[in-house]
Amino acid sequence: MQTQNPLLDDLARVATSALGALTGVRAEVEARVRDQLERVLSRMDLVTREEFEAARAMAAKARLEQETLVARLEAIEARLAALEAAKPQRRAGKPAAPPDEAEPA
Repeated sequence: MQTQNPLLDDLARVATSALGALTGVRAEVEARVRDQLERVLSRMDLVTREEFEAARAMAAKARLEQETLVARLEAIEARLAALEAAKPQRRAGKPAAPPDEAEPA
């Protein structure tokens, strides 16, 4: 829109060009901030989401296997305790053997 006042036209052109320059500055600042952030993150010891999920799955599997092994061990210990408890009853009719004497050092 043209006005009769050339001063207002000039101000409008300056404002438009200033706005265009600010848009360019904004894009440049964003690019520099992004580069700086990438540089900082690259120095950190971070893992990707895929690596994290893989490690988490391995940990879950290891925990499940460990719980299974604990249950098996408890069952074996219970069987052993039952066998040891039954052992003296079977030998009740036999005389007890003397324990081995420790040899002097």
